Formats: sequence, C-alpha cells, structure tokens
Amino acid sequence: MAQNTNPNKNDVDVGVDAAASQGADLEASWGRRRVQEGDFVTELENSRLQRGLHQRHIQMIAIAGAIGTGLFLGLGGSIQTGGPLGALLGYATVGLIVCAVQFALGEVAALLPVTGSFVRHAEFLVDPAFGFAIGLNIVYGNLLSVPAEISAICVLFQYWTDINSSVFICIFIVITFAIGISFVGIYGEVEFWFACLKILLVIFLIIFGLVIDLGGIPGQERIGFRYWKQPGPFVEHIAFGSWGQFLGYWSVMTSAVFSFAGVESLAMAAAETQNPRRNIPKACKKVFARVLLFYILAVLIVGMIVASDDPRLNDTTGDASQSPFVIMASAAGIKAIPSIVNAVVITSAWSSSNQALLSGTRVLYGLAIKGQAPKIFLRTTPWGVPYVCVLFNTCFMFLAFMSLSSNAMTVFWWLVDLTAAGVLVSWSSILLNHTRLCLAFKKQGIKRSELPFYNKWTEYSSPAALVMCQIILWTGGFSVFTKGGWDTASFVSSYLDIPLVITAFLLWKFIKGTRVVNLADIPIREALEEVAKYPEPLEPKKTSWRRTIGILWD
Repeated sequence: MAQNTNPNKNDVDVGVDAAASQGADLEASWGRRRVQEGDFVTELENSRLQRGLHQRHIQMIAIAGAIGTGLFLGLGGSIQTGGPLGALLGYATVGLIVCAVQFALGEVAALLPVTGSFVRHAEFLVDPAFGFAIGLNIVYGNLLSVPAEISAICVLFQYWTDINSSVFICIFIVITFAIGISFVGIYGEVEFWFACLKILLVIFLIIFGLVIDLGGIPGQERIGFRYWKQPGPFVEHIAFGSWGQFLGYWSVMTSAVFSFAGVESLAMAAAETQNPRRNIPKACKKVFARVLLFYILAVLIVGMIVASDDPRLNDTTGDASQSPFVIMASAAGIKAIPSIVNAVVITSAWSSSNQALLSGTRVLYGLAIKGQAPKIFLRTTPWGVPYVCVLFNTCFMFLAFMSLSSNAMTVFWWLVDLTAAGVLVSWSSILLNHTRLCLAFKKQGIKRSELPFYNKWTEYSSPAALVMCQIILWTGGFSVFTKGGWDTASFVSSYLDIPLVITAFLLWKFIKGTRVVNLADIPIREALEEVAKYPEPLEPKKTSWRRTIGILWD
C-alpha cells in the first residue's frame, strides 16, 4: 500500500469535500458495485491517516481490552453463579466463539484493511444500511463507555482515598483526550505497556494461586480440588437439579462475553497499521491464543482456591475487595495484593477508555467516509488523527460528572445499559460478514485459498459461532422472565440494544433505499487484484533470541 503523506493545509477542505462526495456517490450507485477510484482503502485514508501502529501494538491493544475488570473483578461472580466447573466450561465455550470471531475478522480484514473494520465490511458484504446500523451502535456505545470507565476509576480510587471524585474525573478526561489526540503510535505504546503490566500480573496471580493451592505458603494446608467436591463443581441457579446446574453454566456465558469484549477492536485502525494484511491476521491468531489461555488458567485456579459459596464474593463495592484474587491472597496473609490488584484494575479501566475512544473515533471517521456521518468528521491533524471525531467524543466524557449525583447516575447507567448487548451484536456482524464472503467466493467460483489469510475450517466455524452468538444474545436475560425474577435494569441491558440496531437499519434502508448486496456482485476479484497491486514486504526472519521472547513481545 502506498505510504501515507499529509497534503498541504489549504487542500484539506477540498479533500474532505471530495472524499465525502466519493462516499455518497459510492453508496448511491451501490447496485453497480463501484469502488472509489478502484481502491478499497480510500485515497482519503491513504493521504490523511498515518500508519503508526506496529504488529505488537495491535496485539496488545486487543489484549489490553480483553484482560480487564472482567477478569480481575468479575471472575468471582462467575464462580459464584456457575461453580468452578460451570465457570470453566462457560469461559471455554465463549473462548471457542472468540476463536471463530478472531479468525473470521482476520480473513476479511486482510482482504479489506479499512478504517472502521467490520463496520465497513458490513457495507461491502451485506448491506450499506447494516453497516450504518452497526457503526452507529458502536459509536453510541463508545461515546458512553469512556465516561463509564472514568466513573469506575473514581470508585477504584476510593479504595485508597476520600479525595473528591471530581478531581479524578478532570485528571482522566485530560489525559484520555491527550492520548486520543496524539499520534496513533503514542497510543499504541501506552496500550502496549499497559497490556504488558496486566499480562505480568495475570501470570503472577496464576502462579501464586497454584502455590497456595498446593500448600506452598507456610502455615497453609494443601487445598487441591477440595471445593470441587464441596460445595461442588456446579451451582444450581434459579432451578434445581441438573437443569439448575445447566442454567448456572449458561448464565456464566453472558459474563464471559463481556470479559472477552475488546478482542474485536484490533482491526479498527487497520488503515493506521503497518502492513495490515500481514499483521492483523497474525495478531488475531496470537491474541486469541493468549487471552483464552490466561482466562482458562485464571478460572481454573480461582475455582480451586475460592469456594463458590464464599460470602466475600457478595461484595459489591466495585473495588479490589471483591476480586477473587484478593480473597485468594487474604488466605495467605499477603496484605499488598489488594492494592496491587486495585492499581492494575485502574490501569485496565483507563486502558478500556482509551480503546473505546480509538474505536469510536475510527468508526465515526469510517461512517463519514461513506457519507453516513457529517463530513466535518473527516478533518485530521497533520499527524493523521481525526481530531473532530476526538473532540466530539471528548464532549461526552463530561457525562462522568453525572456519577457525583445519585439521581443523575441512575439516568447515566440506564443510557450505558442501552448498548450492553453491543458486544454480541458486533461479534455477530463479524461472523455474518465472513459467512457472506465465503458464500460470495462459492457463488463466483473463486477459490478461498486466494485470500491473503485463509483457513479451511472457518467457513464452518463462522456460521456455527453466529448461531451461538444469537442464542446467547436472545437468552442472555432469561432470568428476568422467571417467576419473581423481573428486573427492569437487567431487561434493558440484555435486550434494548436489539431494537435500537434494527431501527437504525430500517431507517437508513428506508431513507436511502439500499438493498442487500447480491453475492454475485461483490467485487471479490477486484479486491484480490488490489492485494496483488500493492504487495506488502515479507516479514524479516527473527534471530533465535527474538523467537524465544516473541510469544510475549511481538
């Protein structure tokens, strides 16, 4: 792909107008399946954005997003709901879905490495209205995710100090904006080191937990699989007997989905990634393996050390005191662990806010390219950051101040709950995009082996995982329909995002008159020619010591 350069400032408005016009023309004539000047990555992306993300950056961006509060704080709730074996099976099931999502994303992103990732893929492979609906859902979700994470940071700081939360809100709004407006390579470095910190802590806690379980702490007896026998490997949830145990396992999967959330974001800035057709698929494979390994080992160790009926799992403070790792450390009499976990969870929350800002701004920029958002969002800084998108997202960060008022905070969290099911919606769109791509290859008689990144089994795993995502999406709030189990907030967080996406889809379809893309009309051959036209350099061979540390570093 051609190297990115920034044009003169006087050309900005002309370029923005032309690009927006191109996007509108492309959508208006979608039946003829034109592409902008024969290029699937638009000229605007090539000229305005800078490829500042290396392969190690995009890997760690996804890992930093996936290893967060869901692992450090939420794991205890999964053990409590499903039991040690139920939680392990729940996370393993969702891990297999994540595997299918990552490989599906890698195959499509390698062919179409565009800003906005699967949002733009949906327009190309399914329907422009579908791309708009998914994009709008992600933008809205990320607009509220950043202030939500900042609010969570304030709660975490209360573990140490009583300083007014407004101080921390102001501090983190400033530094989050500073990272968002900086060169994307700076963001990549920040996320890289945060991810390294979290990975080291997870490895330490897994080893530390194993030592405790085997009786390696002086004065502590060996635990082994004691808690798998009493209170037992499964927990009865809502019902009794085998059915209740199954419902406990099924309830864990909803928590597991949100724990794994973020792995799909690594391709959002594909047009700002060096050699994306090589690096994004590579990152997809490695991120899946590492995140799944960390989660499975963590669930296994915690289930061995913390009993599912431990009353300390009922803690709802939102700080480190509810972490199963802290409960585990308290048994060993180590007082420093709670503060260490709390500090890392703070970095996790801030890392999640950075990731939400990147994802939200790049999707908004991608929508503007296609004429689905105002063209002012196409303006970029000389170092290639869509600054109007960043400023727009920053305005919503001040919603974090609503957490200072109990009444306002209730309204704020209702707004956040509207897109709580957005993870499964995003995963479903990735899998649907890939399934449509596979069907288009068959329809046009083109071998999938011509793809830059290709796996034989993915044409079967994507439909299967798509069905699983839909089942979990529609049954995720099943507890509210049981006798005496109705909870309005749970119903909203589980289901209201679905009609929002459907409404956005139907509105755009009605206004613009879009149609589902015919499989025979998807310009696959042109996309493959684009790959051949702009070959990426081969990856240099690594020395033996680089291969040794590459598992963590690359």
